[in-house]
Formats: sequence, C-alpha cells, structure tokens
Amino acid sequence: MRRLQLLISFFLIFIFIFAFTLPCFAEETAYVWSSSSNSVNTKSNTDDSKKENTMESLNNTIATNAEEEVNNNSLNLESASAILIEQTTGQVLYEHNAHEPLRPASVTKVMSILLIMEAIDNGSVTLSDAIPCSENAASMGGSQIWLDPRETLTVDEMLKAICVASANDCVVAMAEHIGGSEEAFVQMMNDKAKELGMKDTTFKNCHGLDEDGHVTSSYDIALMSKELLNHHPQITKYTTIWTDSLRDGKSELTNTNKLIRSYKGTTGLKTGSTGLALYNLSASATRDDLSLIAVIMKAPSTKVRFAEAQKLLDYGFSTFGFKQFGKKKKL
Repeated sequence: MRRLQLLISFFLIFIFIFAFTLPCFAEETAYVWSSSSNSVNTKSNTDDSKKENTMESLNNTIATNAEEEVNNNSLNLESASAILIEQTTGQVLYEHNAHEPLRPASVTKVMSILLIMEAIDNGSVTLSDAIPCSENAASMGGSQIWLDPRETLTVDEMLKAICVASANDCVVAMAEHIGGSEEAFVQMMNDKAKELGMKDTTFKNCHGLDEDGHVTSSYDIALMSKELLNHHPQITKYTTIWTDSLRDGKSELTNTNKLIRSYKGTTGLKTGSTGLALYNLSASATRDDLSLIAVIMKAPSTKVRFAEAQKLLDYGFSTFGFKQFGKKKKL
C-alpha cells in the first residue's frame, strides 16, 4: 500500500513539473531594423533572447543615428521642418525641427480623410452615398472643383476630388455630412489628434486654409499619415491616381503630388501650400517591403518640397532595410 502511495506521489509530481515546464507557443511575426550596409541575417531557429538583444541593439543604433541627424541636419535641408519615419512601426529615421508648430495648409486633409475612412468603416457612410453641397461648402476658396449647391457627388467621388485635387469644397461637404457641421467635425479632428498623441497640433478647420492657431508639426503629420496608411490602406486607391475625371469627364483632375509620376513606389499622400504656410508635403512610398513616410514643412518652393521629400526617401531606402525573423515563441 505504501509502495502504491509513493508511486502515485511520484506520478503527480512528474505531471506537475511537466505541466509548468512545457513551453506554450504563440505565432507572432517579429521584425527588426537593420542598416542596408550591414544587414543582419537571421534564421527561424535563432534563440529568442538573441533575437530580442539584436532588435534592441539595432533600434538603439538607429535612434542614435537619428539623433545625430537632428543635431547637424546632415542632409542640408532648406525646409523649416522635416521627418522620415518607417510606416509600420513609426520608427523615426531622420528628423529636423520635427516638433516645430507650423501651418500645414492642405496637408490638414490627411486628418479629414482619416475620419472619412473611419466613417466608412463604422458604416456611418458608404462609398455610394450621395453627399449634398451646402452654400458654405460651395463658397470655399483655394483648391476646389467648383461644387454647386444643387448637385450631389458620391463619397467615392468626393474622396477622389479631395485626394487628387485637394478640393476644399468637397472636404467641407464631407465634414458637414459626417459631423453635422464643420465645427463639430473639426472637434472630431482635434479629438482624434489627441488620441494619436499629436501634441503639437490644433485644428481650426478641415481644409487647411490659413487661420490663426491652425498648426501642426512634421512629427504629428507623420503620426496621422501612419494611422491612415496602416489602418486604411485602401486609401492608396485614390492617393496614387495621377489623372482622372468627374462629372462624366467634364471635370479633369490632376494629382498635386508630383512624386506619383516621378518616384518609384510612391503610395501618396498629400500636398499643401498657402502664402503663409509655404510648401508642405506628406510623401509615402514602399520598396522591397520597406514603407516610409517623409514629411516636409515650409519648403521655400514647390521644387524644393518635392526634391527634399525625395532626398529623405532616398536616404531611408539606401540606409535601412526591413528584415523579418521567423516565428517568435512565447511562454
């Protein structure tokens, strides 16, 4: 009897030890940054602790390099503010006065577009919904497609006009439809900015025309651009259009983002310029599974705006790579 009790005790102890030492596996893709000139090749059976140490080391190296770029503006940018981030993770790869509050002009519409896409996702609107044009929307100056208060356009057509031609009248019409009023929609924009951690931002309108106190930073523009592209990738259906038309071909549209035609891998995103803001741009591109967002603010000319965005993207694609590890194990 005693022998049986001992056997049972040993068996229970064995089960207990086995249960708590058996590893549980969960599938998770782990990514790591690496400099293209010093790529790190990893195999799926690499020890997890080594993977994590490698990731931490590389991220620290990149952070240090980015800090050095901040201090000396090594790319010699003429623009007042700029930033380059990796789209998926938000890792900062280069920055120059990235938190300086400046006038965003029509790059404001990145946030407006984000809220429109969220409204589509939650079912508040559909792409086929007909959107009316108010007198207020029709009276907008700046970039527009000359909406008439007697006409309606679908959400799909409105998005096309906003993303391609930066139409102020269309973005106001959408703001009024989704928010109930432009003022209510702007409050939604500021609420979303707070949610995203956009601490340098205060929106006063949904279109970006100059207004005192309507400011953001290149860092914050990168944050909302990242949110839009990561969570609503279908927006690139509109932001990559070079030319198109509305109203049965009567209204021709040409994209204000010239990188769409000239820079390989461009996916968007939004231009903006006014007399006070000068020339701004949020430019996104993907090459070899590496997605980057470059933001330029207060460039002295449109030529400099596009050239310096391209310089940032070239720097990112030539300096950094995006490596995927095998499946990461978790206890």
